[in-house]
Amino acid sequence: METTIKKASKINQSITFKAMVIGFLTLILLIPGLMIQDLIRERQNRSNETIEKINAKWSNAQTFCGPVLSIPYTTTHIDSNNKTHYQEHVLTITPGALNINTQLFPEERYYGIYKTILYKSETDITGNFDKISFPKIENSTIHWDQAYLAVGVSDLRGITDNIDFRLDNKQYPVETTGNQDTQIGKMLAIPLNGPEILQTGQPLTFNCKLKLNGSSNINFIPMGKTTKVHITGNWKSPGFIGNFTPEHTITEKGFEADWSILSFNRSIPEMWIDGQANSFDDASFGVNLVDPVNHYQQNMRSAKYAIMFIALTFVVFFFVEILTKKRIHPIQYLLVGLALILFYSLLLSISEQINFGIAYLIASLATIGLITAYAHSIFKNKMQTGALTGMLALLYIFLYIILQLEDVALLIGSIGLFIILGVIMFFSRKINWYKEEETEENSQSQPLTEFN
Repeated sequence: METTIKKASKINQSITFKAMVIGFLTLILLIPGLMIQDLIRERQNRSNETIEKINAKWSNAQTFCGPVLSIPYTTTHIDSNNKTHYQEHVLTITPGALNINTQLFPEERYYGIYKTILYKSETDITGNFDKISFPKIENSTIHWDQAYLAVGVSDLRGITDNIDFRLDNKQYPVETTGNQDTQIGKMLAIPLNGPEILQTGQPLTFNCKLKLNGSSNINFIPMGKTTKVHITGNWKSPGFIGNFTPEHTITEKGFEADWSILSFNRSIPEMWIDGQANSFDDASFGVNLVDPVNHYQQNMRSAKYAIMFIALTFVVFFFVEILTKKRIHPIQYLLVGLALILFYSLLLSISEQINFGIAYLIASLATIGLITAYAHSIFKNKMQTGALTGMLALLYIFLYIILQLEDVALLIGSIGLFIILGVIMFFSRKINWYKEEETEENSQSQPLTEFN
């Protein structure tokens, strides 16, 4: 019985067993780490829902399409019973040239602790339709007097002023139809009120001024055979979205971007009948007003490094235990690990209220202070406590640098972890991992020698 107790005691005190216990605790602490990540996702989803409500009251992201020329016509068909059938159709013609010049005025709006990016815009649209040539369609009657121009705007609530639309320098009223067109979205119509302007045999020039509110991003669909878009805005973190990449310039004061798209660059026909053309969403392009300080994204990225912080802190405690012969109970390891996990909860809650950088400083100082005070009560040694404090400070500084370097975060993180591993291997190279077991074996065999 006594032998069994001694063997159990020996196992409990061995370095190998303690290392296994520490490894097990590290894995256990992954559970609250994953719970923190779930909490970050939950808060981010709630933020997105709130932002959608704010945007809905202002105006959602906008997509502008058009103008296109729509000409109704009727075809007749006589069946076998000599009965005449009439079918109504619409021929849609795209402009030959389309030039869009947009100036964005972004601003940040807050709803409680949540922030969204809204914008006002002023857009000048110019271009022309080539000579109107209606294709020959048998048994058809063209209704030139019902022809109209159509413009698509994805969220009509964003229109803040009457639209000034001119065709061949003549102003035309713009009407809302309430219709949702398959190709161009929510539709505005400009009735031409007569066939004369379409039957001159000359190209038709148009120009339009549009003031439009929106949120997050603005997009355009290249309806012209040649489409040129120029966008400027006082936002220093634009993202260019869609299937076309612009020539752009980005400075601290804002950005400027230019697109030039030809007819063979996109899958939009020059004309189509009714809904024969596919959706044009895959041809859209524009600017996304990126939030450069997305604290939820930074919180999530920092939480993924929790395992590294726990493991390295436990390694320091483990080395102190080996080198100083001070016994540190697994419960004490667990408490330190929970303090490290609590850092991410503090960071999330504080960063929702203030700047992420300041929140990170407060949360890290609080965590380092708590662990330092607790470690000093265990180590009873200022040098050992100072070494732990310095290590934690370097880790938090290292993590913050990684969070700021988005493009090279993986590279810097990999190099940093490699260096950390190298430092651990360097300081552990002279440790005799079997020393304690050998000492215990000698102490067990000594009484037998004296007895003999």
